[in-house]
Amino acid sequence: QVQLKESGGGLVQAGESLRLSCATSGRSFSFYAMGWFRQAPGREREFVSSFIWNTGRTYYADSVKDRFTISRDSAENSVYVQMNSLNAEDTAVYYCAAASFPTTYYNHPDGFDYWGQGTQVTVSS
Repeated sequence: QVQLKESGGGLVQAGESLRLSCATSGRSFSFYAMGWFRQAPGREREFVSSFIWNTGRTYYADSVKDRFTISRDSAENSVYVQMNSLNAEDTAVYYCAAASFPTTYYNHPDGFDYWGQGTQVTVSS
């Protein structure tokens, strides 16, 4: 059974940084794509960042570009996101996602079939 588990969330002040981690289990080979999404109260789940595993190509939402960096550990089949210069608008539950099949929806929840439980990120202004 494939499982994704996020860690690293917390409460920080505006301008500070956090690094989220996503550990996977139950799958002996890499996914097609992995990524991060977030959901704030009263809002839909939105794309943050993703990458295609075999090409290493990365994608970012405009709102986080130049502040967030996605990375991976191939040996551990894990993915990370370094979040810098955080602001109050980044407050949300952050979800790790994985796609086991080729998809063109690399920036939409429909493109991913495995999800973690989420980790809360709160940025105080």
